[in-house]
Order: sequence, then structure tokens, then C-alpha cells
Amino acid sequence: MSHTHQLQDRVIQTRRDILRMVHGAKSGHPGGSLGCTEFLVTLFENHMTYQLPFEIDGLNQDIFFLSNGHISPVFYSVLARSGFFPVSELSSFRKINSRLQGHPTTHEGLPGVRIASGSLGQGLSVAVGAALSKKLNQDNRLVYVLLGDGELQEGQNWEAIMFAAANQVDNLIATIDLNGQQIDGATSEVLFLGDIEAKFNSFGWKVVLNQKGNDLNSVKKALDHATSLTEKSKPVVIIMKTEMGNGVDFMMHSHQWHGIAPNDEQLELGLNQNPPTPLGDY
Repeated sequence: MSHTHQLQDRVIQTRRDILRMVHGAKSGHPGGSLGCTEFLVTLFENHMTYQLPFEIDGLNQDIFFLSNGHISPVFYSVLARSGFFPVSELSSFRKINSRLQGHPTTHEGLPGVRIASGSLGQGLSVAVGAALSKKLNQDNRLVYVLLGDGELQEGQNWEAIMFAAANQVDNLIATIDLNGQQIDGATSEVLFLGDIEAKFNSFGWKVVLNQKGNDLNSVKKALDHATSLTEKSKPVVIIMKTEMGNGVDFMMHSHQWHGIAPNDEQLELGLNQNPPTPLGDY
């Protein structure tokens, strides 16, 4: 089996995990999780350099922060399927005393999670600090952070964006999940974001555009391009166009599946569109 086919199996299996986790908990955020599946699978399986067992300081390895913490289902699935913790633990999602809370937290000690996230607008600031720490430690690995587009309505992001450019934090790659949806509706209707590419350019960042964020080859090319732009005195951002709910047709093209769980019938429909893979369900 080719590596591309293996990645595609991982994407499909991750979608199955997301649907089953949110359905089992009867709560969670499937839409954004499904939209970022190709990106996170490619990042962890095909791009980042990291070590297991997990070490919180991440010295001499690439590290990742999830800023839009509500899409924890895709994060947990990718971490488990990448060997950070047992796949069977996915069944505990959002359960009492579980390490897999609705938003990632740190006091449970879940491998792969370095910060509590989900209070939107804070992840980029943490990533900038981690990238500066790597520079102080003469650690030449990279820091990655994923943000939702609705998050850019938070002012703290723009302080971090300005700070990163002013301090030449060039070992940082931020990715914006540009799905155009947030919990209350389209981002264009809640608070129009304007020309995000022009804004990042004007703040002094290197910008990589990925118009096909749900295509594995396009995601890989964007990550490779972004990596080639690091260590050149500017932080790097990937503006990645995705479809919320990608891979499950009735969840796509709307904000309605931002934060609700499928019922039994909807789960079956979603799983039928993502048939079983050799990886197997948890």
C-alpha cells in the first residue's frame, strides 16, 4: 500500500473516530474537527519530527499547539493513532474523570497536550513564546499552531502577530483554518475578517495560501512550502481553506454542526460515508 493510501486510511479512520466520540458523549464539536482532519493527519504522520514517549518540554523536536481547542476530537484521534496514548482511551471522550476532556487540559497529563486551550485567541501567543524559548535553547526545531478563523476576531491574536514579526520569530508556522463558519453563523456575518492574506502581509509575515485544505497532496505541499520559508527572519502563516464537516455530506456548508452531536441515525449515515479501514475502530 502506498504512503498516500495509508494517509487516506488514517483520514477516514479519524473521521470515524470523531463521529463515534461525539456521538458517544452526546456532545462535542464535529464540524471543525472533520474540516481539519487532512491537515492534522498530514502534520503528525508526514511532516513533524517528534519523539515518543511524550516529553512536555519538547526539546529538539517539533511541537504543536491547538489553539481552537473545541476541535479536540480530531486532535485526540490523531494523537492516539500516532502512538501518544492507547487508541482504546478514545472511548472515554468527555466522560467524568477522563483525560480526554471536551477542551484539552493539562492537569490530567494527557500525552501530546502542552497547554489548556479553547479559550479562543490565546494559542498563538503561547506558540510565539515557545518558539522564542527554542531560540534561547539553540533548538532548531519548529513550533506549529492551529487557529480557527473566528479566533482572529480576538484582539490578542493581533498583538501576537505584531510581536512575532517585530521579534523575527522565524521558527513558527501558524495555520488558519479558514472555513468561514463559527458557532453563531458565517464569519462574514458575525464579524467580517476582511482580507486576511493582506493583513498578515502588512504585519510582516510570510504567507502561504492553501485553497484545498481538505486535499492531502495540497496540505503536504503547503506544509513543505511553509517549512522552506522558516529561518528567514519572518514568521510564517498558512491560510488554509477548508469545509466544515468535510467528508460527511449533511454536516457540510453550514455552521449548524459546529457544536452538536449526531443522533443514532445520523451517526450511521456518517459512518456509511466513511467505511471501515484496516486500522479498525476503537
